[in-house]
Amino acid sequence: MPEFKRLKLNLVRPVPSDYEISRNQTPKHITEVAKECGIEDAECEPYGAYKAKVKLDILDRLHSKKNGKYILVTGITPTPLGEGKSTTTVGLAQSLGSNFNKLAFANVRQPSMGPTFGVKGGAAGGGYSQVIPMDEFNMHITGDIHAVGMANNLLAAALDTRMFHENTQTDKALWKRLCPEKKDGSRDIPQGLFPRIRKLGLDSKPVSEWTDEEISKFVRLNIDPSTITWKRVVDCNDRFLRGITVGTAPTEKGQTRETGFDITVASEVMAIMALSNSLKDMRERLGKMVVASSTTGEPVTCEDLGCAGALTAIMKDAIKPNIMQTLEGTPVFVHAGPFANISIGASSILADKIALKLAGVPFNASPEEEREDSGYVITEAGFDFTMGGERFLNIKCRASGLTPDVIVIVATVRALKVHGGGAEVRAGAPLPFEYTSENVEMLREGCSNLAKHIQNARQYGADVIVAINRMSSDTDREHDVIKEISLAAGATDAIVSNHWEQGGEGAAALAQGVIRCAHREYPSQQGRPKEFNFLYETEGSSIEEKIEAIAKKMYGAAEVEFLPAAQEKIKEYTAQGFSNLPICIAKTQYSFSHDAKLKGVPSGYKFPIRDIKASIGAGYLYALAAEIQTIPGLATKCGFMNVEVNDDGEIEGLF
Repeated sequence: MPEFKRLKLNLVRPVPSDYEISRNQTPKHITEVAKECGIEDAECEPYGAYKAKVKLDILDRLHSKKNGKYILVTGITPTPLGEGKSTTTVGLAQSLGSNFNKLAFANVRQPSMGPTFGVKGGAAGGGYSQVIPMDEFNMHITGDIHAVGMANNLLAAALDTRMFHENTQTDKALWKRLCPEKKDGSRDIPQGLFPRIRKLGLDSKPVSEWTDEEISKFVRLNIDPSTITWKRVVDCNDRFLRGITVGTAPTEKGQTRETGFDITVASEVMAIMALSNSLKDMRERLGKMVVASSTTGEPVTCEDLGCAGALTAIMKDAIKPNIMQTLEGTPVFVHAGPFANISIGASSILADKIALKLAGVPFNASPEEEREDSGYVITEAGFDFTMGGERFLNIKCRASGLTPDVIVIVATVRALKVHGGGAEVRAGAPLPFEYTSENVEMLREGCSNLAKHIQNARQYGADVIVAINRMSSDTDREHDVIKEISLAAGATDAIVSNHWEQGGEGAAALAQGVIRCAHREYPSQQGRPKEFNFLYETEGSSIEEKIEAIAKKMYGAAEVEFLPAAQEKIKEYTAQGFSNLPICIAKTQYSFSHDAKLKGVPSGYKFPIRDIKASIGAGYLYALAAEIQTIPGLATKCGFMNVEVNDDGEIEGLF
């Protein structure tokens, strides 16, 4: 494997804007990055000079290698300013590569342009720990999100069109147009409808012998419009699309219905891209997606509409992970972008599996060789452990068969003070006094939030390292308090890191702790077997029991209230055989609870589930808590107002 070439950082004080830092670094050509981490030329598909896709057949070549070490980065309950989870992911990878000469990958999600142009900004990391070029990272990359949106909306169009034709034609006319007769008397049946033929058991005899009743059963899906769950998507924060009426043109003959849009990164297609283990697996998952129920209560799928093959064709390149680099030249896989408060909030299984094999060692390597030669894959799950981490472990790990060696929980003094009773923190507004001066009492009170996240992670048997993301106004006493409470709560270690200001060098202590923890070298790990436990069993547990396990054990709720719509969906999905799936709960990221105003560690409250949707292709049920929205809105002052393109064609003004 070629020697790793570190890109030197030119550290400037005060730290410039992210896009200035990104532009002042000269990246390596992406083919050089690929070669350095063991990707062969035939496995790399460059998209310009600084990004490429990696072919999935690399897994066939590397199948005999033992995986490298798998590190999950997540965080405490954040503020609207973010606490540096992505920045820590990148800084840790930079340090492992540049300071410890380890092959290290940062595996992150592709950012939605909704937050990029809204308030939150991009997701490239920040300061001297970011993915570059940050403008290419935050805008399009290789077009995967657009492919997801196109696939999703093709299915929506197919669904509405099918209902229109069924409502305006007889069985005979539908049969004639859907499967026209050829000159030899046979029927031209679209390839995409053969799975439906098999599903109905009609493949046991020639089409010419089908009865009128069987033809009717084949051509009519009999969709109940009131059960439609599939929405169109757009990769933009557009609140006015939350509720719309479709079918109002005269050509639709009065077939109107109320629906709405989701943001693209909250779509089931995006979750499927993140959770698929192969192209074939993605094809099967896309076919299983449920869009509605029939008038007799049967689930209607993408396969029933004959759409799954076309969706797979749209997604065939998007499923290949993208590779980029950090400011210090270490490799980054950027793939999939499921929203963290609505969807699973993790990058793709395929990116993780490819990186783990590249970072791996031969299966016959000795413990000493493994300690010396193992690489590290640092992947993230947002927003906090109790949301992103819980879904990562209960949904993504179930789908991948992988489990993390270490969980890193990112904390900041600022966020912990918010949970200790500090004033509200607002994006774009000056920080109140308590956040820029030492306040140990407020901090100690807020550390209960961190302790709860650590305890939640320990329920899975995982080893936890707390990364204290240093900010300029922090004091040593405040860091000591965080470490004291972290260790008391069950963390293996708590380590201060200054990667935002210093790049990989600032994360050296954190990287050293992660290496020791991954190889179980801390005294507290000795004599304790490595184990992993899921929070709940999928088989034998009802939908209600699984939701209650998450709400009570992770969130601290006293009880769960299932509102009428949710109760109806539970009955429907149980009758349809979907009760054995894991659960993804969509809720606010700013509290353990459903209420963003409840800081710290709220308890004794009632957790409301207002609705449940079936993401059968993704492999989970999707519960909506309280008033969570599946497409965000824009603020008065938005990020897009600062974005401009200069005379050289360079993008300026991104976060």
